Amino acid sequence: MTEQSSNTFDSTSDSSFNSSEFDRRITIAMTGASGAPYAFELIQQLVDKNIQIYLLLSSAAKVVLKTEMSLDMPSAPTQSTQWCQTHFSAKPGQVIVLGKEEWFSPPASGSAAPKQMVVLPCSTGTLSAIATGSSDNLIERAADVVIKERGQLILVPRETPFSSIHLENMLKLSNLGVTIMPAAPGFYHHPKEIKDLVQFMVARVMDHLNIEQSLVPRWGYTR
Repeated sequence: MTEQSSNTFDSTSDSSFNSSEFDRRITIAMTGASGAPYAFELIQQLVDKNIQIYLLLSSAAKVVLKTEMSLDMPSAPTQSTQWCQTHFSAKPGQVIVLGKEEWFSPPASGSAAPKQMVVLPCSTGTLSAIATGSSDNLIERAADVVIKERGQLILVPRETPFSSIHLENMLKLSNLGVTIMPAAPGFYHHPKEIKDLVQFMVARVMDHLNIEQSLVPRWGYTR
């Protein structure tokens, strides 16, 4: 999540009003694994679908953003929220960036959290923390909430090879109903550029979120 954070969440601020005008709410978390373009493509697609997003970023995720996409997101959640509104051409309050200790924000509470959450990309460290229920920061707590409330949690790990520790953590979470979706794009759609591979994974995530998408043709179908 962001370097600078607040312990309170102001439900009357510009970052959280007008939630009723959106079709759905989803929590998106970015951690320190490689794969920032996947997350930004997913966010853009959800914004275009009129979905409200609570965006959680680890400190390492911001390093990955700068390394892979040459993007320097502001540290403070309020400034990051404004940055995202411009970057994704989002409506006011559509993308809300939360700090790592905003325990009073909706994703931290079982009575208020969105029922769907995607961790993309998901580092094996975050995977381990979620598997053990450590809840030391808002990403881990939000994931814990979705699991305990029997919501939908999708983890997109990007690591190779996987160790037995990674695989055991994935199996544990899968047995709890978590969807483990490694960032492993296919090639049967004949990708011609990197964006085609990125959109393949984003399309699979959207399919599991039950959100209509036309990024990649389905097997056996044509556009």
